[in-house]
Amino acid sequence: MNVHELQTFFSSHSLLVLGFAGVTVALIVNELSRFTRGYRSINPARLTELINRDNALVIDVSASGDFEKGHVVGSRSVVMSQFDPENKDLAKVREMPVAVVCRNGTTSAGAAGRLVKAGFKQVYWLDGGVAAWQSSDLPLARGRAG
Repeated sequence: MNVHELQTFFSSHSLLVLGFAGVTVALIVNELSRFTRGYRSINPARLTELINRDNALVIDVSASGDFEKGHVVGSRSVVMSQFDPENKDLAKVREMPVAVVCRNGTTSAGAAGRLVKAGFKQVYWLDGGVAAWQSSDLPLARGRAG
């Protein structure tokens, strides 16, 4: 394909080319943001390692009803409306690994970002949330305790 054919294609399919360029830019921005957001995405196996080896604090920001239906064993429930990274109890664990989870991984990403902004050094986000944990056949605790 020569330059003239490319120019003809671009002029004939300008919306397609613009759409492709937009998607490409969005993907690049998304990938670059992963490196600058300050927290790391982890899978259920890596979260298990963090809990077992590094005694990571797991904070579940799911709604109370979702937390009661099933949560990572040992996780602490803090509904998002009450989530405060500046809380004096959280200040004690600022240097420890902290993993944030929620039902599907959407809400917890925002909470992880807030922890980073508050100065936490080792912040992790469970990609896919409790749903990913459950689909990995890992145990869930039920009820209010946590």
